[in-house]
Amino acid sequence: MAASPHSKQTVLLVTCEHGGNRVPAPYRSCFQEERGLLGTHQGFDLGALELARRLARRFGAVSICCTVTRLLVDLNRSLSNPRVFSGPARRLDPSAQNEILDRYYHPYRNEVEAVIQTHAQPNTSLVHVSVHSFTPRLNGQERKADVGLLYDPQRAGEKRLCLAWQSEVRRCAPDLLLRRNYPYRGTDDGLTSHLRKCFDSRRYLGIELEVNQKWPRAGGKRWSRLQSNLINSLAAVVS
Repeated sequence: MAASPHSKQTVLLVTCEHGGNRVPAPYRSCFQEERGLLGTHQGFDLGALELARRLARRFGAVSICCTVTRLLVDLNRSLSNPRVFSGPARRLDPSAQNEILDRYYHPYRNEVEAVIQTHAQPNTSLVHVSVHSFTPRLNGQERKADVGLLYDPQRAGEKRLCLAWQSEVRRCAPDLLLRRNYPYRGTDDGLTSHLRKCFDSRRYLGIELEVNQKWPRAGGKRWSRLQSNLINSLAAVVS
């Protein structure tokens, strides 16, 4: 994706940290009593992998996705976050947890950083879209949004991009309720928050795209159309 010859190029990176609920063979015995959790939001982000892959195909973007369940290790959490391990993985001894980090956590995050390091050059802005989904209700409260865009309001490029993306969604899909920094704050602990500490705001823009799981759960043409609206509206903005 390129702008005019006198302005920066824009490169898109798509990631999906919670794309599946796969349990690698060495750890399946740990999940025997809690297999039911794997099909819930605790196990993975429903619909996120499908949307991430469509987004990457549309832009010819670099795509980095994980299908190992977040119950084994949460790639979107810092190591200092107690929720980096949850469910059965929390009960493993430290040596087993370190092995999981070495097999899945560090390689994934190192790969993302390496891609950004390669493309986020002085004449290039890298837009990182980290694709997630959220449950329609949490603790008995309805989440009142179809889509959320999470970003750091103190980083002008991220704010500008999300305002423009929201405006374009309103134009092409006025019935969709898209909210900014909802249902979470863009500055909460996460992969994009970590990467902002590593890369200059002029070269790295980190956006979390959150979709209400009621859409992929329903499936069909409406879910496909929502994906198209999000992808086409982003294309209109970055072009």
